[in-house]
Amino acid sequence: MKIDVVLPCLNEEAALSWVLGRMPHGYRPIVVDNGSTDGSAAVAAEYGAPVVSEPRRGFGAACHAGLLASTTEVVCFMDADASLDPGQLPRVAGPVLAGESDLVLGRRMPHAGPAHARVANAVLAARLRRRTGAPLRDLGPMRACDRAGLVGLGLADRRFGYPLEMVLRAASAGWRITETEVDYLPRVGRSKVTGTVRGTLRAIADMRRVMGEDVRRVTRETT
Repeated sequence: MKIDVVLPCLNEEAALSWVLGRMPHGYRPIVVDNGSTDGSAAVAAEYGAPVVSEPRRGFGAACHAGLLASTTEVVCFMDADASLDPGQLPRVAGPVLAGESDLVLGRRMPHAGPAHARVANAVLAARLRRRTGAPLRDLGPMRACDRAGLVGLGLADRRFGYPLEMVLRAASAGWRITETEVDYLPRVGRSKVTGTVRGTLRAIADMRRVMGEDVRRVTRETT
């Protein structure tokens, strides 16, 4: 079975060769260029990966453009910065393919990185456990799910809240959400989110907004 892998990309020329070169057999990378000013698109073309241009800036915008461009029954997402090993995608997609889970997140081990990012992620994971009941300890960016089902969830966020909204809406829809361990490697270059305190705070603000909107949506649907 073929599986599309959505790679949101903003100036990841230095990392893309490693990422695309380690893509497992049967996994087709879709590079979503979110306004890169380096040679990211050229690297993707060199490896024969389709490139989707998404001019609207935002992590969620890039992810959703890749989702709509994908055509396989199961779709995966992962960062293009070499912090995650594409060779481990079968670990994440496996439970979905086997019909054991509807959404699988890769828990990054060890979860390194700046202290402010680790604390923020731990707090968010704890809130997600309380809100959804899903046994999550990391809002991991490597994930797999049913493509048609995800499109049907109608995700609206186009910024850093997209991964969180995916989990919240999946939980509300009764999806089986699980996680599996994946290696977390030093990324190439500086992160657009955790590389600065400002970037982390911006991501937290987006996620708080998504959390609040989810509460209001659930309230409307149950009253």
